[in-house]
Amino acid sequence: MVSEDGFAAGPNQSLEHPLGEGGERLARWRFERPDENAAEIAAIATAGAYIMGRNMFGAGRGDWDDEWTGWWGDDPPYHAPVFVLTHYPRAPLVMDGGTTFTFVTDGIESALQRARAAAGQREVSIAGGALTARQYLAAGLIDELRLHIAPVVFGAGEPLLSGLNDLALEQVSSVERELVTHVTYRVRR
Repeated sequence: MVSEDGFAAGPNQSLEHPLGEGGERLARWRFERPDENAAEIAAIATAGAYIMGRNMFGAGRGDWDDEWTGWWGDDPPYHAPVFVLTHYPRAPLVMDGGTTFTFVTDGIESALQRARAAAGQREVSIAGGALTARQYLAAGLIDELRLHIAPVVFGAGEPLLSGLNDLALEQVSSVERELVTHVTYRVRR
């Protein structure tokens, strides 16, 4: 999800504001209009494995608080292996519904290799946050970019595409809804 001005989270991300101040406005389409966005919501949950950064898993920094199990409660929406990029080791966290969070400390390529092995023939999704997506885009490791653009302007926060001046995108599809525009791009190399 991204704002009209390119931020994947608003300013001042914290435990109280995981998407930054006002960031919940990015997700209104999911919760206020789930029926009209059902195909896009379903497409998010089709991957065979996911990769996310530590900030998407939790707002903490430094050593882990082993009591923290993520933003989603006991049954996260992934229902597949999730590989969390971090600098701090942690034992895998098995959750309800088939989600296991595995914490990867040896870089984006290692996380991708592990996710591909876990996904089998299914796709691997880079779930976010913005820094994680930028790292994979900069490394040329993303084939398709799906953006859910909310009619919100933050002016500051966590930029999604900052610093990717050579990124070439080819629009594959676009679906306009009242609270969001869903755009899919092929990443050209």
